[in-house]
Amino acid sequence: MARDLRMSRMLHVLIHMDRHVGRATSEQIAQMISTNAVVVRRMMAGLRERGIVSSEKGHGGGWQLACPLAEISLRDVYEAVGHPPLFNIGPQADPSPCLVEQAVDARLDATLAEAETRLLAQFAAITVEEVAQDFERRFEESGHTVPFPWHGATGE
Repeated sequence: MARDLRMSRMLHVLIHMDRHVGRATSEQIAQMISTNAVVVRRMMAGLRERGIVSSEKGHGGGWQLACPLAEISLRDVYEAVGHPPLFNIGPQADPSPCLVEQAVDARLDATLAEAETRLLAQFAAITVEEVAQDFERRFEESGHTVPFPWHGATGE
């Protein structure tokens, strides 16, 4: 099963919007995260519904942050992109008459539910601003002199 990249992509976009570009069109964002504008609009719509971003149509329009990164948790972004699966492992999909499989499935279900609860609590405790500050620390340590707002630019 392929990894679901929606959350990491949207975190990436939010930090770029805050630190580098302010407002961006769906096409610009699509270029940044190597996808198409339709996919971007679908992902950004979830962020808009949660009050994380706003959008304007027409010339000079685009997407922009609706609140500071310090007010957005990783859990907010996770929920905005549609609650993607957190784990690629799990119990057998169909109930089995095998008692061994039933025991395995029950233990996996309970353990994964506990892990998901803990992970979501951690997501709720981390703001996007904290991630952005980690970017700034890495940027300073890298020796770069200019932040590069879009993928494909030299140095990012």
